[in-house]
Amino acid sequence: MPKINFVKEKVIVDAADGDNIRSIARQNGVQLYSGPHKVFNCMGFGHCGSCNVIVKKGSENCSRKGILESLWKWAHPLLGLKILSNEGKDVRLACQAKVHGDVEIDTHPPINWHGNKFWG
Repeated sequence: MPKINFVKEKVIVDAADGDNIRSIARQNGVQLYSGPHKVFNCMGFGHCGSCNVIVKKGSENCSRKGILESLWKWAHPLLGLKILSNEGKDVRLACQAKVHGDVEIDTHPPINWHGNKFWG
């Protein structure tokens, strides 16, 4: 049975093989959404991009990125900023990423509004 470690929340939970990160987080009281997205989100259909997380460890134990995640990377302004400002990290939509083994998740990834080389 895969274990999901939500690092910031210090919560480690068991998940069934093939469960998505969003459903497990909601079942265990882990808040993935911030601001107005707590109320206004797509309910796990992959349209809003507001449930993005960073897979710190175990990205090989997650499902491959689907077409929604690939398209939103460039088409969705918020998710695009989160991915591009966290370059080199595995940013995923929690509602689309299914677990098949142990993973370590970082919720609420920051946005680097100024870019990596803004000041120099």
